[in-house]
Amino acid sequence: MLKHFDILNGRRVVIVGFARQGQALARWLPTVGARPIVTDSKTAEQLGVDPNDFPGVRFVLGENPSDLLDRADLVCVSGGVPLTIPLIVEAAAREIPVTNDAQLFVDRCPAPLIGITGSAGKTTTTTLVGQMVKAGGFQTWVGGNIGSVLLDVLNYIQPKDRVVMELSSFQLELMHSSPTIGAILNVTPNHLDRHGTMEAYMNAKSQLIAHQNGEGIAVLNKDDMGSMVMEGLAPGEVCWFTRREIVSDGAFLAGERLFVSGHSSTTGDPQYVCDVADIPLRGTHNVSNVLAACAIAGAAGIAPEPLAATIKAFKGVPHRLETVRVINGVTWVNDSIATAPERVLAALDSYTEPIVLLLGGADKKLPWNELMAVTMRKCRHIVCFGRDGDIPLHAMEQVNGDTAIMSRVSTLDEAVAEAARVAQAGDVVLLSPGMTSYDAYLNFEVRGESFRALVAGLAEG
Repeated sequence: MLKHFDILNGRRVVIVGFARQGQALARWLPTVGARPIVTDSKTAEQLGVDPNDFPGVRFVLGENPSDLLDRADLVCVSGGVPLTIPLIVEAAAREIPVTNDAQLFVDRCPAPLIGITGSAGKTTTTTLVGQMVKAGGFQTWVGGNIGSVLLDVLNYIQPKDRVVMELSSFQLELMHSSPTIGAILNVTPNHLDRHGTMEAYMNAKSQLIAHQNGEGIAVLNKDDMGSMVMEGLAPGEVCWFTRREIVSDGAFLAGERLFVSGHSSTTGDPQYVCDVADIPLRGTHNVSNVLAACAIAGAAGIAPEPLAATIKAFKGVPHRLETVRVINGVTWVNDSIATAPERVLAALDSYTEPIVLLLGGADKKLPWNELMAVTMRKCRHIVCFGRDGDIPLHAMEQVNGDTAIMSRVSTLDEAVAEAARVAQAGDVVLLSPGMTSYDAYLNFEVRGESFRALVAGLAEG
């Protein structure tokens, strides 16, 4: 078996799944002398790709035949491909190593690496940390589960640079090494349609820090039980972030002021960063994200001054509580990233205005009753759409006995039209679906872009 898949020259590598990560693998593997074979259950037409754009790569599309494994040295799985499909199960039975783009990158990254994961907030935090590290004077590369697949830029990264990498549970379940700094922002029910149990989901998340050595630093959330239990799995040092108490190592609030301490402080003593009022993002969950970013970037040696400057200038990232338009006195907000009920709760907590909430998509087998109980006091109306739009309706029946404030439509287009009909001046129309987009859209970004276009087309008056 290949140790850390170090030697790829001349190896036959089967790439399973040809979305963003699979395509990056198909570009990179030939550059290191590997002989890749791509397989996907979809055809080239369905994938929207031209195999001729990938010289040196063999394609077997529209099926995943097991004979691809007959002379395979390694199997690389794209993040969206479950490890339970027959081809992967067969590879494991044949003791063929199985890995992914993230592990191949981590093993080869020449620069100090920061890894970030969590059930919620990881993209905002990763983006913010990347900007903080850049403001601290480093050439900084940000990617992974967001933005660039980092294999695409591996040849450009220098040892003096810094890399900030978002990692999903799908990527982490195959990891056998950990970044020097690894942050687990929170662990709450998510992706149970993929992992099956919370135990399996938490085990995947824990891989981010489980393989750190004595020089590693785990950054954990003292306000989240799922993150806190990871302390016992961290073989290196631990620093914390919290809104609720003072910590000797990490980032914390004292009243309405944000401080860093310990590893995250250039002096070792607590140092002031900024006031909560300086944070331009809505919601207490974003205060936690900012604290996390300070603890992470601080642990990487970034001083409080660039932390503060970055926070004050940060505009957020698309599809996260993104105000799209104000029309006829109604504010339309795109929170398409909210693919779990817990994320919807955080979004609702960010507004005091009456809310018309758009829920729906493809469910991940997550609990809904807590969210629906909160919507009874936060929402004036709820529009359910998509394949599994009946799930929140049924949950509301359980917690409230009726669904008088709810309506059911088929598509996002119809949901926007229904919201426009019922919304009144002063309302917030909030697309915070609580489900994935896979019933109708390639990903949450495409869903958010569709929402933007639909809102842009609404008439004034």
